[in-house]
Parts: sequence; structure tokens; C-alpha cells
Amino acid sequence: MTDTTTGFTAAGADWPAWQRSWDRQQEWYMPDREERFRIMLDMVEALVGSTPRVLDLACGTGTITARLLARLPGATSTGVDLDPALLTIAEGTFAGDDRVTLVTADLKDPDWTAKLPYDSYDAILTATALHWFHSEPLAALYGQVAGLVRAGGVFMNADHMIDETTPRINAAERALRHTRMDRAKDGGALDWSEWWQLAAQDPVLAAPTARRFEIYGEHADGEMPSAAWHARVLRDHGFGEVRPVWCSPSDTLLLALK
Repeated sequence: MTDTTTGFTAAGADWPAWQRSWDRQQEWYMPDREERFRIMLDMVEALVGSTPRVLDLACGTGTITARLLARLPGATSTGVDLDPALLTIAEGTFAGDDRVTLVTADLKDPDWTAKLPYDSYDAILTATALHWFHSEPLAALYGQVAGLVRAGGVFMNADHMIDETTPRINAAERALRHTRMDRAKDGGALDWSEWWQLAAQDPVLAAPTARRFEIYGEHADGEMPSAAWHARVLRDHGFGEVRPVWCSPSDTLLLALK
């Protein structure tokens, strides 16, 4: 692994255990999480082959990168994020793997792409991250993404995409989902805040976790526009074909082909 900007020490922690813990916390919110990753990687292989150069956008702990390399060992991945705690876990996870480069960058910084090791990518992938953005900065980010995807390459975003034209369907889905989440919580599942409390107590993760909250503050969502909004903006930025390739009542995996 090449680590261009994190500067954290990755020794002294059980990184596979932290990855499993992160996965379980995320699955409390999204029990179908692995299915979206499977289809995402199906489409990467179908459209750009088995040895793609991938940008893992807002990579967090490297969830997508880990699944990419397990599925397509000949792939290479650049993971970019700003969260120092999640990047510390990613650094520990991929230590010694030359297929992975980790970059610390703020995706709201107009110059973040200058930190990347490559000018173009076969595929740019992201999941459950860009809902933190409001519509205007997200549209600007999509313009930058369009400039990084090569001709014939793909961008995929799996995230919360809410259709406000169906309020009764949305309310019914939300009520059922929260009932199931409550049952899982009774069974010991960790939520977002509880997971971060554990990270703050870990000797290796405590300092980067503190820095993480200095950067972000408490968790806050953006606007979560509909899949139709995402598709329209991506087409406006030059993607030729855009459509969902997977969806649940609350989430969509949107694929855009350059």
C-alpha cells in the first residue's frame, strides 16, 4: 500500500476486527449492504474488465476496495477520504498492499483531484457517503467525477436517494425498517454513535477519532435528492447512459456510463 498523506501509525490494533465491527454497524442500517456491493462489482467487471483502475470515493475504512480486490485481484484502487479515524483503519488493513493508495482530501475542496496519483480512472465507486452533501456541492463534485472517468468508464453511487413524490410509501418503509432496527438493537447491534464511542476508547484510534470530530462535528445528513435528480445531473456533466442497477425502498445503486 502507498499512503500519500495520512501519516498515521497502523501498528497495534486488530484491523480485521475493526473492519468487521464497522461492517456490522453499517449493516444495522442497511441489511442488504452486501448485495449492493456484489452488483456494483458485477457491473465493474462487465463494463471495464477484470483489472480496473478504481477510485474509491469517500472510501472510509476501505469497504469497497477490500471487496474489489477480493473479487478482482488484478485491480488497483485509490481510496480518498478526509476522516482520519476511518483512514487509519484503511491504512492498517491495506498495509503492504501495493495495489492500494490512500489519499487524505476534502471532496468539497475544488483542488482535491490534484492529490490523486492518476488523471483518469476506469471506475469511480462510492457507497453511503455522498448523502452528507447538499445538492449544490454534490452537483459540483459530479462535475469533477465526470472529468476523472475515462471514456467508456463508469461511476457508481449506492446511497440514500429519497423520492419525495411517494410520501406514504416512504413512511411505511421507514416504519418497518426502524421496527427491524429496534429488534436488532435489542440483540446487541451497535449504532453509529456507539461505534464511535468504542473507537474513541481504542489506544490507536483515540487520537484520530478526536480529530475526526474536530473536522466533522456530529453526524448530519445533506439533502438526499432522488435518483432522478442524480441521473439528471450526471447526464448534464457528460455521462451518456445513467440508470439504477439496484434499488431498495430507500436506497439506489445508480450507474453512469461515460
